[in-house]
Amino acid sequence: MKELISVLRCGESIKIMSANRRITLIFGGFIAAVAVAFYPIFFHPLTHTEDYKQIQKTNRAGVNQADVQPAGLKIWSDPFKPKS
Repeated sequence: MKELISVLRCGESIKIMSANRRITLIFGGFIAAVAVAFYPIFFHPLTHTEDYKQIQKTNRAGVNQADVQPAGLKIWSDPFKPKS
């Protein structure tokens, strides 16, 4: 009987989590969720630039920039492109 009580007490102490560990797990879970959310938004396009350039070239093939530009604004040009 005493062995059963000691086993139950050991089992209960395993189920009880310290406050520090709980806070660490919650904070770590939040950081992991933010990292998972940022991957497709930031890191995937950053590492696959050629794929995105090809997609943009295909999507903008029939678009005349002068037609879609608001009145009075200069048509966008690449500021890093060398002037020829």
